Amino acid sequence: MVFRYPNGHPISYDGMKKQKMQVKEKKNNFANRGMRFEEAINESNTYYLSRGTAVIHKKPTPIQIVHVDYPQRSAAVIKEAYFREASTTDYNGVYQGKYIDFEAKETKNKTSFPFKNFHAHQIVHMKKCLEQEGICFVLLWFSTLQRCFFLDSTYLIHHWDQQHTGKKSLPLSLIEEIGIEIKPKIAPRIPYLDAVNQYLHEKETKNNGKSTQ
Repeated sequence: MVFRYPNGHPISYDGMKKQKMQVKEKKNNFANRGMRFEEAINESNTYYLSRGTAVIHKKPTPIQIVHVDYPQRSAAVIKEAYFREASTTDYNGVYQGKYIDFEAKETKNKTSFPFKNFHAHQIVHMKKCLEQEGICFVLLWFSTLQRCFFLDSTYLIHHWDQQHTGKKSLPLSLIEEIGIEIKPKIAPRIPYLDAVNQYLHEKETKNNGKSTQ
């Protein structure tokens, strides 16, 4: 079976198996140094789901099927397909009647989070979610520092739009100021809903303060 990536370059099934073996080896090596961020989030989502706290899932990577063989009437074999670039963020779902939508990114950088980790279509998607009053944010993982932050997408969008001024990243010092740090633990491994609760509380307090003026 042949899969083709968005650049059109093909990769055979054997090549995919070899890549999987290489990725698995990297995962194991990385696990020795610390947790894998995406795995930790997925496990956290499973934890929240099992306890009826929230229903949040990772969106599957879209695949466009090009060629299918039917060796049997009851079976179909995909012979060629394309991995299409995702058009939205990584995770979405429902929490206490509210729509949740977020992207998870990581960097080895110790002092800032590069904007190149994000894509323009993701920023557009976040803007649309905010327009519908959804809870939209990013989880930023500094792998070298083993630190995680919740950042309201409004802040990310604001600073992203300033790239024309030469800004290429978000300084860690700024993230510490405007974000909410999340302390990893055993269960859930990334308790990001605690940060969501804090964000909602601060937002409500701010809105109540404006209404009394």
